[in-house]
Amino acid sequence: MSRITEVGGKLYRGDVSLNFVDRRKMWYLISACILVVSIAALAIRGLDFSVEFKGGATFQFDSSASVSQVQTAVTDAGVSGATVQHVTGAKVNYQVQTKDLSPAVQQQVISELEKQASATNVNVQFVGPSWGSQITTKAIQALIAFLIVIVIYLSIAFEWKMAVAAFVALLHDIVIAVGVYALAGFEVSPATVIGFLTILGYALYDTVVVFDKVRENTAGLLGGNRQTYSQAANLALNQTLVRSINTSLIALLPVTSILVVSLVALAPGNELSDLALVLLVGILSGAYASICIATPVLAQLKEREPQYQALAKRVAVRATGGRATKRAAAKTGGTGGKGGIATQVVEDDIDNLVVDDLVVNDDIMVDDDFSGAATASAAQAQPERVTPGVRPGPRQQPRRDGRSSAATRRRPAGKKKRR
Repeated sequence: MSRITEVGGKLYRGDVSLNFVDRRKMWYLISACILVVSIAALAIRGLDFSVEFKGGATFQFDSSASVSQVQTAVTDAGVSGATVQHVTGAKVNYQVQTKDLSPAVQQQVISELEKQASATNVNVQFVGPSWGSQITTKAIQALIAFLIVIVIYLSIAFEWKMAVAAFVALLHDIVIAVGVYALAGFEVSPATVIGFLTILGYALYDTVVVFDKVRENTAGLLGGNRQTYSQAANLALNQTLVRSINTSLIALLPVTSILVVSLVALAPGNELSDLALVLLVGILSGAYASICIATPVLAQLKEREPQYQALAKRVAVRATGGRATKRAAAKTGGTGGKGGIATQVVEDDIDNLVVDDLVVNDDIMVDDDFSGAATASAAQAQPERVTPGVRPGPRQQPRRDGRSSAATRRRPAGKKKRR
């Protein structure tokens, strides 16, 4: 635990940094592969909707017969494509789902189950196709309303680019969760819809926490030249990384336990396993999207703004300033030609000089002290031109401003006078 706390403290202070934002192409590629598989599974296999969505009849009863005997009894009643599930640990042993049946066919199925499978306590639940279509429509409307409200809230609380980034992350989570359901062949029930809305809220909560830290780190960023927007956003990600991982792990423990117990103790396709699966997939994809998708997308949108592009240029110039200063100092302070000082400074090198105190003028960043010292040294090294017939006057001393540079402060030390 102390080790985790120490790592979290280093991430928060910036002593250790994982570069998530600058590696966004890698995250986009990983997400693209997962999305392609999910979309392909959805297009090829499709979703298996429960009776509540597509309509039909559900027969629940007790029986000591085998699954094959129950399936034969339903087929002999003239019903094809029925789904037979042997439910263990419940009040009933079997559950049979069929398509929409007429009352006469329903009675025929009950008779065959009682005769061939020794079914007792038969309970029939019928859902009409019109009611199932209404449930599907309401579920889609609830999802759309949720997304619209979220975009409006984030646009007001933060800004529209953060809302767009969060919306992209939410779509990412929805497509992956739907694709996993199509691959696993799990039945989509009303519990699944509840799970979808739950994971969207959970993923959004994690994204909002990261965005709030990004907003805090980028406040007043344009007034300096030390960090780009991407660097500040990446620092916010690192500062909230341990919290996001801990929250996701704590949430995954009970969800995984529910999924394992429901698959082992109950038959596949029960509502408990449907809810647990969508929560498991949603928590994993939501944590990944909030870290590797939402914030990189936000940084990419913000870096397109002119003011942040100018900030990135200033940060890049400041980052290369140390090497440029050394090159210019070597040219002005090294030995050259005939035992003199090589004082010729190329104008292009002066444009690239960057030290602690910067003066920005016409996109040229130079250091006043260093350029002044270099210019004075160059004037002393050049031979004085004498006009014929004119007596040379006294040498003009370079004008000194209020600030004294390191070059002008250097004087040969004399001997101290004895008192």
